[in-house]
Amino acid sequence: MEPARIHRPPSSRKGQCIAILLLTLLLFLSPASAWDGTGKATYVGGTIVGLPDSAKGNIGTTDEDFFVFDSNAVEVAIPWERINLLEYGQRVGRRIGLALAVSPLFLMTKSRKHFLTISFQDERDRQQALVFQLDKAHVRSVLVTMEARTGLRVELQDNEARFGGESQ
Repeated sequence: MEPARIHRPPSSRKGQCIAILLLTLLLFLSPASAWDGTGKATYVGGTIVGLPDSAKGNIGTTDEDFFVFDSNAVEVAIPWERINLLEYGQRVGRRIGLALAVSPLFLMTKSRKHFLTISFQDERDRQQALVFQLDKAHVRSVLVTMEARTGLRVELQDNEARFGGESQ
């Protein structure tokens, strides 16, 4: 007597292949994996009058002529050719609040905050500066695009910044 065999109809295998194909396509086409040239940022400070500190908004790098920061309060547009310095840095800290509230194991983890400083000359040829805290998901994309649009190299503030956007 032969051992019993499990036989699946071909339609169930075909359905599995289609499901796997669809999931793979969804992963590659999901908005989380794509960057559309905008990223969330918080204005930390600088010399722009009328732009409040801690203003949350979006950085836009898709415009051919301007770097754009758009918040609810105001929109700032800077011509790419007026930007004369790009600087990137990180502030690394321990998660003390989370360790106190949840578990002391959180003391072993670090939180990283990513900062981009943009210096430029305004229309009156006065030096101005903007400092943004960037969303970590788009640090590398923002830095590379800023370099490409301005022709400048991003200066790194410290050794922590050298590894920015890799494994935070």
